This record gives sequence, structure tokens and C-alpha cells, in this order.
Amino acid sequence: MTPVYISIGSNINRGANIRSAIAALRSRFGSLIVSPVYESEAVGFKGAAFYNAAVGWQTETDAPVLNAELRAMERIHGRRRSEAKFCSRSLDLDLLIWGDAVIQRPDLILPRPEILEQAYVLRPLADIAGDMRHPRDGRTLRELWLQLKPNAQPIRPVELDLG
Repeated sequence: MTPVYISIGSNINRGANIRSAIAALRSRFGSLIVSPVYESEAVGFKGAAFYNAAVGWQTETDAPVLNAELRAMERIHGRRRSEAKFCSRSLDLDLLIWGDAVIQRPDLILPRPEILEQAYVLRPLADIAGDMRHPRDGRTLRELWLQLKPNAQPIRPVELDLG
């Protein structure tokens, strides 16, 4: 079994889409560890604020297959990847870490670079896997969070019942 972590984001019907995504992930993969939910402003475009969280579980599914399953879940929730890179999203499910794998393919990069760059990705991930070491960097996710640039994007915790 391989530990896997994903990020979940939405700024369209965000509460319902985050809850629905977690329910779909539980239905498919079983027991999950779920971070608190955070709100952050849109990055790269003007749009509604996002809700973001991280989820982890143990899997036997290969990373490319899992990535394809996440894309299918996004489509079910109305996500169209043909849209601009920076735009509003009903659901964004990004595979962040798949064990200690380092993968560099056109369709899959692991670990995701955003872990080291974006507070809305790193903070929820550090909440649920703080002792895990970043597969490339070597520091723990908690250390990375504590050392994130002081001008990092502000994020705010949100009360959202995730069942």
C-alpha cells in the first residue's frame, strides 16, 4: 500500500462540491484522512474565493491510473479542463504525493510543484501529513509550512461539515 495525498479545491458552489468530492473519494477508496478546509483568494485571475483541503489514504492504485480517476471525478462535478488554466472551477482534484515517487511526465508531475509554492496547497497537506518528507526537497511538510515565505498568500480556516 502506498500513501497518497491529493488537494481539493472549488470556487463554484464550493461547499457542496467539496463535500460531494470527499463523499465520492470515500465511496471509491474507503477511509480517508481529511484536513480542515481553508478559504483563499483566486490566484492568477479575478474570481470568487476558493475552498481548499487535502485528503490522504493508502492505495494500491498506480499513480497514472489514480490521476485519471481524479480527472473523471472532476468531470462528473462539471469541470472542463479545456478551459483556461486560471479560471473558476467547480472542482479541482490534484494528485500531490504518491508515496516517495518522483515522476516527470507531460500528464503527471509528482510531487506537485505547488506544494512548495502555494499556501492553499501546503497548509492543508501539512495538517494531515506534517511528518512526511517531501520526496524531492527532503524536509518535512510541517517544516516547509513553517518556512514558507512571509508574503505567502493568506488563507483562512473555514467551518465546513464534511460528514
